[in-house]
Formats: sequence, C-alpha cells, structure tokens
Amino acid sequence: MKFICDAERCIECNGCVTACKNEHEVPWGVNRRRVVTLNDGVPGEKSISVACMHCSDAPCMAVCPVNCFYRTDEGVVLHDKDVCIGCGYCSYACPFGAPQFPSQGTFGVRGKMDKCTFCAGGPEEHGSQDEFEKYGRNRLAEGKLPACAEMCSTKALIAGDGDVVADIFRTRVLRRGKGAEVWGWGTAYGTAQETKS
Repeated sequence: MKFICDAERCIECNGCVTACKNEHEVPWGVNRRRVVTLNDGVPGEKSISVACMHCSDAPCMAVCPVNCFYRTDEGVVLHDKDVCIGCGYCSYACPFGAPQFPSQGTFGVRGKMDKCTFCAGGPEEHGSQDEFEKYGRNRLAEGKLPACAEMCSTKALIAGDGDVVADIFRTRVLRRGKGAEVWGWGTAYGTAQETKS
C-alpha cells in the first residue's frame, strides 16, 4: 500500500487534512497529514500532501529501541502505542515528519507518538472502541481506502496497492497536456467514453 500525491493537481484545499482529522478524531496539535507548498510565492509553486509514506525500508522502524513499529501484510507501517516509550527517535529519523507527539488526547502527557495509519487501525481487534480511541477508524478492514485519498477533490492524492498507484500515475504523466489542459476535465476525470464504461 502506497500514497502518491500529484503536485500538478493539488490545489492546497486541505480537504485531505480535514478528512483525516474528522475520520479519526485526531487530537488537537497533531496533523497526520499536512499540505506543504514548495517554492511558495515563486511562479510555478507546487503543493503536495504529505503524511507517513509507509516506506519499504522505514527509518522509524530501524531506530525504535523498543520495536513498537511493525509492517502489516499489505505493507502498511503501524506502531503499537502500548509499547511506545515516547523517546522521539522515530520523529528524528522520519524524513516526512510523520511521527508526532500529541499535546493532548488518548495518552495525554505520557508522550506516546502518533502517526498516519493508512486508515488501518492498530494491533487491537478490528473495529473495537479501544482501536478507535488509540488509532482511529480501520477503513482497510471495511474494504475502503484511506479517507484522505477518497476526499481529494482533484484526485491529486491517490492511495492503494503500490503497483496500481504507480500505473495510474504513469498513465497521468504520459497523457498530461500543457497549459490549461493540465487542469482540464479530461485530465482529471477522463473522456466521456471512459467515464461511461
């Protein structure tokens, strides 16, 4: 499972950020996903939605002294808040700034790390209240994709199986037009014949 954000489509609406916070009741002060603007104020600036990228060789897993990070069968990198000691090594190692200390919330001042779960919950029983309170809703167990990707209005943020996501992005790049067509209906949603089938 992977995320890709298409910088040519992202309009910095922060719909992905809001969807994540709403879906999982993320504590104040933590943003599991955020939108970053590159070259802000310069012609050609781009925006990109950033969260945990669920790396194949995750640096957070490598530096954790208590091995609270684990990888699911789908390739999602999760962590166990009951094992986490809040040392912060993972936040220093992660190039995306995904693991964060919540200022308040489930664990209050105990300092347990919080991060994007790819809407896959945690080690508790799927759909349990305990899982929701610690990690949020487990949408993958319900057969759904992450809320951030589903709510992206321009479909800039895509998520799912890494090979499928790569094929979608590759097709977009090959078909992408120039100028106004980059933002055109055909680029975002396909032609009329494609959408009917």
